[in-house]
Amino acid sequence: MKIKALALISGGLDSLLSAKLVHDQGVEVIGVHFKIPFCKLNIRKVFPDIGIEIIEVDLSQEFLKLIEEPCYGFGANMNPCIDCKILMFSKARELMSRMGAKFVITGEVLGQRPMSQNKQALKLIKRQSGLDDLLLRPLSAKFFPPSLAEKEGWVKREELFNFNGRRRTAQMQLAKDLGLLKYSTPAGGCLLTDPCFCRRLQELLSHKELDLDNLALLKVGRHFRIGNNARLVVGREKDENDLLMRLARPGDYLFGPQKDLAGPTALARGLITPELTFLASEITSAYTDAVGLKEIEVLYRQVPAAKDNMHKILHVSKSRFAHLLI
Repeated sequence: MKIKALALISGGLDSLLSAKLVHDQGVEVIGVHFKIPFCKLNIRKVFPDIGIEIIEVDLSQEFLKLIEEPCYGFGANMNPCIDCKILMFSKARELMSRMGAKFVITGEVLGQRPMSQNKQALKLIKRQSGLDDLLLRPLSAKFFPPSLAEKEGWVKREELFNFNGRRRTAQMQLAKDLGLLKYSTPAGGCLLTDPCFCRRLQELLSHKELDLDNLALLKVGRHFRIGNNARLVVGREKDENDLLMRLARPGDYLFGPQKDLAGPTALARGLITPELTFLASEITSAYTDAVGLKEIEVLYRQVPAAKDNMHKILHVSKSRFAHLLI
């Protein structure tokens, strides 16, 4: 009977290589992808077929609590990388017995990320997650004492690596050697490292509006604070307009220009007064293709109502609302 291991799959090159290296040593590897609300990755589209099963586990609700007050602080923006890894590794440890796995594999590389992949942080994460020597980091294994998988002979230490630092030249060469010619971007990505997204997130937190629905909105369009308890999101192109329609929940307001005029869909959420519906209509009108028009009709309705109301708006410049942009 084959030994089983769980491989934490981010979607980037390092986790792919780590899973492949252990799989090729005869271990049955099950990939685990933890879904959090700050990553738009579709793991089943980006992860190549290397003969391992991928399961997805949603950590969205737990991550919301973590983002409000991380024990180990943030990185350069609002990325609580150490707390994030401890959460994911702890969940992996809980999954082990259910999946019949003997150890856990990650794609971490010593020195690759200044906050969470220095030697002290890697040691802390291993200890606080409860994994200890159940954790194997194949790409940097030779910098650490042998893990249980190595000591038991389930994995040959001599076939593991001593990669370190931020350059990924060695990983790209290894991918080529292993015949992995198609893979996602080497570094992966997280919205919590994006300064623009983090500015919106901080603003959301400051108004105590953090929930999964509002987080979904943060990833879309231009954002305006139109009232202390109200925001407006204006789509930038057709796909965003369509997405805003899908993200609208009961009580939200949807805005759009008159039928013969190209322009955005906008979504207002919060305590929306009649005065704020007019302001939202003005902002929506400012982003329409209203060349030569002095007055625009903006249609609006409160979800789930089907009937539109209408405001007649004198067309004004976008600059008038710049102070409301988040």
